[in-house]
Amino acid sequence: MGQNLVMTGMVLNAMPIGDYDKRITLLTRERGKITAFARGARKPNSQFLAATNPFSFGEFELFEGRSTYTVAKVSIQNYFRELAADFNAAYYGFYFLEFADYYCQENNDETEMLKLLYQTLRALESPAFSNRLVRCIYELRTLTINGEAPNVFGCTKCGKKEALHWFSGKTARMLCDHCVNELRRKPENMAALPTYQKVQESTVYTMQYIMTAKLAKLYTFSVSDQVLWELQQCIREYMKYYINHSFKSLKILEEVENMI
Repeated sequence: MGQNLVMTGMVLNAMPIGDYDKRITLLTRERGKITAFARGARKPNSQFLAATNPFSFGEFELFEGRSTYTVAKVSIQNYFRELAADFNAAYYGFYFLEFADYYCQENNDETEMLKLLYQTLRALESPAFSNRLVRCIYELRTLTINGEAPNVFGCTKCGKKEALHWFSGKTARMLCDHCVNELRRKPENMAALPTYQKVQESTVYTMQYIMTAKLAKLYTFSVSDQVLWELQQCIREYMKYYINHSFKSLKILEEVENMI
């Protein structure tokens, strides 16, 4: 026999079903990513009309059947309506939702991902933060939470934690200045060097901070244009080799970015 459960979560996506219903994907604190049906949610007078749109965050009372969840009641705490008023920020937001949808799983503890997503969307709404920096922070921290982040805390050859100025997205590792100079002295090793990008110490520190700071402290800093550029290059290069997925919303976001 089914039962009603109350879960805290956010709507990642919504799809029309039939004439009036919706199928939504929720990222919940209690059961990770789940799918639920909202009956009549597309009717103009439905109590679920706005509550089942992407970005909606709050408490969802769901009836748990044998194989599906059905929305019974919703209490929304934040609709993130300001994102809808900012064309550019909205596209970033949809990409972040799709990124979470890709990584999160059902019956998995996704508490950290839900907190990260919520704080990231709040940062998007604030004019104090660069959307490009918000994207870098969100991507790298998501990779960290899911155990897929690159090693940026020590030289892959000697283990040194100082003078780390060389990053390779292909190998997901760092090299220190001394080891790079050693490689340059040996012609047979030169083929490996082009995969390494030279970065500032501030860029390495920024990556380390994003990966280790408490979630509440993630969106409390800014960086120079040069550090942001290097950070973007490092993360993009890494993701090119280690994420075998094409995000539809990212393609649209990048097209919009190129137009600005």
